[in-house]
Amino acid sequence: MTMTAYKIIIIPQDQLNTLNVNFSEAFVRVTVEKSDTIYHVSVVVGWIYFLAWSISFYPQIYSNYKRKSVVGLNFDYLSLNIVGFIMYALFNCCLFWIPEIEQEYFNRYPKGLNPVQVNDIFFSLHAVFATVITIIQCFIYETGSQRVSTTARIIHAIFAIFIFISMLLAIMVVIAWLDFLYYCSYVKLCITLIKYVPQAFYNYRRKSTVGWSIGNIFLDFTGGILSMLQMILNAYNYDDWESIFGDPTKFGLGFFSVAFDVFFIIQHYVLYRNRKDYLDIPGDCHGDLQTGTSSNTLA
Repeated sequence: MTMTAYKIIIIPQDQLNTLNVNFSEAFVRVTVEKSDTIYHVSVVVGWIYFLAWSISFYPQIYSNYKRKSVVGLNFDYLSLNIVGFIMYALFNCCLFWIPEIEQEYFNRYPKGLNPVQVNDIFFSLHAVFATVITIIQCFIYETGSQRVSTTARIIHAIFAIFIFISMLLAIMVVIAWLDFLYYCSYVKLCITLIKYVPQAFYNYRRKSTVGWSIGNIFLDFTGGILSMLQMILNAYNYDDWESIFGDPTKFGLGFFSVAFDVFFIIQHYVLYRNRKDYLDIPGDCHGDLQTGTSSNTLA
């Protein structure tokens, strides 16, 4: 067992009175870990899932490039993804780089640490970049007659109104800018919960996963599993199970994403196994792509 060491300075009472400092809110944070080995394993696991999630965007980008088509990639999923990652990047960048907002956080949580780390900044900005590249592909390659659905447009409008009103309230100092950023993060959480639904339903309607990269799913599944594993390792190592059960949102979202990944794997390898063609659906005509030529094969 290892324990964080602190240097204790003893100040005489007469000198303490002259400092005119209020120590009533002072506290000391002591972190105890059960195993140094588990700590290092947790660090390695953290970097692996960080890399898995970061790389997970590229199998889809490569598949689109190889096929010269984005038919099979649901546009609702893509539009929700870009909004979610922009909200996530906004939250991370502002809380990490703007001193006034960081100070707001410490004023509200004086015993807390800034939850945003450098890798959070890199991941969110990289996610926006990779998603923008995928969207650009949608303007270059064949799309069939795909478009963002009316339902998704309504959802985007609701999010836009919510964010606009929140920003106005922050400008008028009705709420703090930190609260505005939290509202942005709530939008990201909502999108994470619903963004896979359009793609899963789209695969079901087409009776095929052609155009939807399974490599993306495997990497996302790996990242999700390792993310939850790291949370469990840290909770055990520091006897801090409240980090999971006290705030189940992060763990729950990771579990939800992994569950959808499993469903996509079942669609690809069981339900629509070896399907090189796909059903034409109303309002989504793909021309001769329906015949199942070799260009439809997933990367």
